[in-house]
Amino acid sequence: MKKVILSAALLFALTTVQAQVKTPQASPSSKVEQTVGLTNVEIEYSRPGAKGRTVFGELVPYGKLWRTGANANTTIAFSEDVTIDGKLLKKGKYALYTLPKADSWEVIFYNNTDNWGLPEKWDEAAVALRTVVKPETLGRKVETFTIGINNVDNDYANLEISWEKTLIPVRFEVPTQKVAMKSIEATLAGPSANDYFSAAQYLYQSNGDMKKAQVWVNKACDMKGTETPFWFLRLKSLVQAKNGDKAGAIETAKLSLASAEKANNQDYVKMNKDSIAEWSKK
Repeated sequence: MKKVILSAALLFALTTVQAQVKTPQASPSSKVEQTVGLTNVEIEYSRPGAKGRTVFGELVPYGKLWRTGANANTTIAFSEDVTIDGKLLKKGKYALYTLPKADSWEVIFYNNTDNWGLPEKWDEAAVALRTVVKPETLGRKVETFTIGINNVDNDYANLEISWEKTLIPVRFEVPTQKVAMKSIEATLAGPSANDYFSAAQYLYQSNGDMKKAQVWVNKACDMKGTETPFWFLRLKSLVQAKNGDKAGAIETAKLSLASAEKANNQDYVKMNKDSIAEWSKK
């Protein structure tokens, strides 16, 4: 009987430990991903509800800095530099803060994104960009706080903040033509040294066509010239050795060794020394 009681108690204890109470968040989290031209935009934020309350002017006071959402920082990330109100905002991730007023809003992109709500101490030096936007009145009520990317074009879009009957549109421009032309020019110029290196590395690691690997790694090293990195030379020596050219492999490994010693990369120093010793055996 004691064993039965103990087993039942143990089972109850384990069930209690494993059980977790699940309830909905008061301000559920949301994630928005949108491509504008060739720029990826990602927003993460929490969405409080109005729940019968007057939002702007009461729940969110005018003239005071607002976290622009709930819980952790609302963040927005751009994969490319963008322009807002004629000002450059560098690619990266920012906390989004606002200063609501009845007739205008300040929208602030802040470098520090690890705060819970507002920073304990505001650092003006962390402000990456600040812009002023005129609020628009909506003809319908938005119950749940919403941030989205709308009016999407190849060259621009609107970051839109909406709640209750207020809409704050922040237009940002993206460098689509610049990114596209860079991609076109790079593609038309042909493979880079890194492309040739990666292709040769794949053939070597997969025990593929070593003659072709030799051509590609040679091309990679030729394109780099006097700036050929030690890891390029290391691969070239390995391919030479696999092709039966141990004398050539030793000479290339010595170049890789010297470059690795200069860079103080002890891993490559050891690998080259070990290979030179191995390939020097009769």
